[in-house]
Amino acid sequence: MSIEITPLRQSALKELAEFAAPIWHEHYTAIIGKKQVEYMLEKFQSENAIKEQIAEQYQYYQVTNGNPLIGYFSIQLRDNSSLFISKFYLAKSARGCGAGRKMLTFIEDLAKEHKCKTIDLTVNKYNSAYEVYLKLGFSKIGEAEFDIGQGYIMDDYLMSKPVRQN
Repeated sequence: MSIEITPLRQSALKELAEFAAPIWHEHYTAIIGKKQVEYMLEKFQSENAIKEQIAEQYQYYQVTNGNPLIGYFSIQLRDNSSLFISKFYLAKSARGCGAGRKMLTFIEDLAKEHKCKTIDLTVNKYNSAYEVYLKLGFSKIGEAEFDIGQGYIMDDYLMSKPVRQN
């Protein structure tokens, strides 16, 4: 597998938004329902939402295997002491073959480069990815509910992983 991680090109925003939809439906429809998934896709993963996030200093990366897009993530540096993982998604066909580990290693290297003390993220309390994050060295440090509008909330665990500087 020839996995490559590169900054998301401006010309690929629409492709990424289209790529995100089936992954989000697969992960979240059973947990929060189709209507909330559709709302969240429009609010957080539409082409316009991604543009706005990039303007707010979120950095998006695409993950490819040869040419096809197999995953993506987005991060934001916060207070020069933490790197926040906002999005971390892989296509079903790319799971279990080391792509997720490679993505996290890439993020850890960025955190070291920026001298961050922690890598932080939020994960839905009922998302199976919670167990994966524990295996990858993250710890649950709290819980939070985020009001995202239209009567919807995100019910998440707050997770953190220390960054080991070389």
